Amino acid sequence: MGFFKEFKEFAMKGNVMDMAIGVIIGGAFGKIVTSLVNDILMPLVGALIGNVNFTTLSVTLRAPKLNEAGEVVSEAVTLNYGNFIQVTVDFLIVALCIFCVIKLINKATSLVKKEEEAAPAPAPEPTAEEKLLTEIRDLLKEK
Repeated sequence: MGFFKEFKEFAMKGNVMDMAIGVIIGGAFGKIVTSLVNDILMPLVGALIGNVNFTTLSVTLRAPKLNEAGEVVSEAVTLNYGNFIQVTVDFLIVALCIFCVIKLINKATSLVKKEEEAAPAPAPEPTAEEKLLTEIRDLLKEK
C-alpha cells in the first residue's frame, strides 16, 4: 500500500496538476493554431503561389508496375515532401504564437514589477519601544 499512497501524494502535488492543466490547454491551443494554418493561412499561401496544396506535393521515385490487364502489381514509390512542408509551417506558426504569448506575459510581468518598485513601501509600524521613546521626546520638547 505504500507505493499507491506515495503515488497519490505525487499526483496531487501542485506541479503535476499545473502540468496537466498546461497539457490540456496546450492541446486546445494546438487545435486553434492548426485551424489557423489549415483554414486561413494555407489557402492564402496557395493562392499566392498558384493554388498548390502542399500535402499533395511528391516526387515519384519508382513508377507503379502494371500487368498486361492494366492492373497495378506494385504501387509507385513516392517521396511525399509536401506533408513535411505543411507540418514544418504548422510548427513555425505554433512556435511564433507561443513566442508572442510568452513575450506578452513577460512584458506584463515586467510592468507589474516596475509598478511595485515605483510604489513607495509603506512605513513599518513603530515598535512599542519606539512609541515610548517618541512620547518621551515629545514630553521633553514641551519642557
